[in-house]
Amino acid sequence: MQLSLGPVPYFWPKQQLLDFYQSMVTQPLDRIYLGETICSKRREMRWQDWLDLARFVESHGIKAVLSSLTLIEAESELKQLTKLCKQDEFLVEANDMGAVNLLSQQGKPFVTGPAINIYNGRSLRLMQNLGLERWIMPVELSKSSLGDTLQQAQELSNEPLPETEIFAFGQLPLAYSARCFTARQRNLAKDDCGFCCIETPQGINVTSQDGEQIFTLNGIQTMSAKIYDLCSEVDSLKQLNVQSLRISPLVSGTSEAIHKFKQAIDGTATENGDAIPLMDLSNANRVCNGYWFGEPGMDLHRQ
Repeated sequence: MQLSLGPVPYFWPKQQLLDFYQSMVTQPLDRIYLGETICSKRREMRWQDWLDLARFVESHGIKAVLSSLTLIEAESELKQLTKLCKQDEFLVEANDMGAVNLLSQQGKPFVTGPAINIYNGRSLRLMQNLGLERWIMPVELSKSSLGDTLQQAQELSNEPLPETEIFAFGQLPLAYSARCFTARQRNLAKDDCGFCCIETPQGINVTSQDGEQIFTLNGIQTMSAKIYDLCSEVDSLKQLNVQSLRISPLVSGTSEAIHKFKQAIDGTATENGDAIPLMDLSNANRVCNGYWFGEPGMDLHRQ
């Protein structure tokens, strides 16, 4: 089973981003996804910067994948997407159907991100016919949904299935909007936002009337406030023939998460023989895993 590092969803200064990846290439990762997936106005990193960074990642023996925007809203964004899909050096993670269409027209293989709605075996086989080689399951689906999807796809064709990657750790990407919530929170127009996202390097927490943190606002994206954690489910993921687990970057703790998942994959045990836990799962205010068990996403399922 492999470990992948998803694209950084937050808006970080260029040097912070470069320093982050400088440390990530020393981690036991098989694949790193790179690129701006949230907002095209986040221009600390230019096109050439991403290409140079991808080459740097691959020089350390790690597969680099370039990720596309999740929501295309302007002609300029479509032009940038076209440039991304036409380059031949790196595999592309398509995060909207426009990218899928461009890549399919060129006969190029691609990965689909969690925003692409593959909910059943028919969709999976259809996307495979278009060039899909790996899919990241939508985060709201459960273990049983994954099993049903893979079984249905196998019944439809004798062709080998695309590789399956599961979002296993990080703040869940829940929804995207044409409105920028970060700008709105500051009473700024989206087109005159002042790039204020860079001042909230891990988003803005939103609490309920009861004081519970429920969401995180990240520009046009809504994320979970809690950290989704499937470290305790590694064995069941192996049984479902999942090829890769995705770690979504955080401001701090990403390296620790990678090593804990690596230990779980390798079967490393503590002195008392128990699997090494990633986080304190007794603290339900920090962690969630409900979607995996077909329960409300913000819940923590205890077996």
